[in-house]
Amino acid sequence: MQRIMLRAKLHRVTVTQADLNYEGSCGIDQDLLDAADMKEFEKIELYNVNNGERFSTYIIKGERGSGEISLNGAAARRAHLGDQLIICTYAPMTDEEIATYKPKVILVNEKNAIKEIKKV
Repeated sequence: MQRIMLRAKLHRVTVTQADLNYEGSCGIDQDLLDAADMKEFEKIELYNVNNGERFSTYIIKGERGSGEISLNGAAARRAHLGDQLIICTYAPMTDEEIATYKPKVILVNEKNAIKEIKKV
C-alpha cells in the first residue's frame, strides 16, 4: 500500500505577480525550486494564508534570484499581490519509505529569499 505524503513545502512565500491572461501555472524562482527539489510542470497545491483559498496548478521556472512567485491564468484569481502562500508537493510512498523519509520545508524572508531549509 502507498500513502500520499508531503514531499516539500515552500512556507509563507509572498505573491509578487499575477497575470489573469497568461495560460496558467505558478512561476517560482529557480533558487526556491532547487532548494525544495521541485520541478517545472510538477503539480503543486497552494494554500493562501490570507484568505484560506486552496487550489492546485503546476510549476513554471521563474528567474533565479528574482524572488518570483507569480500566479497565472485562473490561479491569478485566488490571491492578490502581497498575499502569503504555502506551496506543497506530495508523493506516494510505501510504509517502508515513510519510516525514514523527511520532507523539506523551505522558509523564506519577506522577499522570498531562502532563510532556512529544514527536514521535518
